[in-house]
Amino acid sequence: MSQVLLVALGGALGSVARFGVGAALARCFGLTFPWGTLAVNVLGGLAMGLLAARLGPEQEGMRLLFGVGFLGGFTTFSAFSLETVRLMETSPTSALVYVSASLLLSVGACWVGLSLGRA
Repeated sequence: MSQVLLVALGGALGSVARFGVGAALARCFGLTFPWGTLAVNVLGGLAMGLLAARLGPEQEGMRLLFGVGFLGGFTTFSAFSLETVRLMETSPTSALVYVSASLLLSVGACWVGLSLGRA
């Protein structure tokens, strides 16, 4: 149960941070481009890379709090980024398939969901 609490606490903090970054950038630059989403995706990717490089197996609580919880609430793109880099290291072809499938299927699913929801 303590693992779930670590993820939940981190997720709540990450979600609030995402909201704060999005709101701040919207005030600064307006809403004509998703600057907040771009910023959290880039920051989340950087933070996930740093965590993955620095945290060892003995730091499972930190991984759950920050990697799964905080960054999961801040941006799921950070997990996608780490998975893609790991695939690139072992199988560049698999990485290309993963990135392409993720983009096409996720955007396609969103379009289908919007179409169904508007029907």
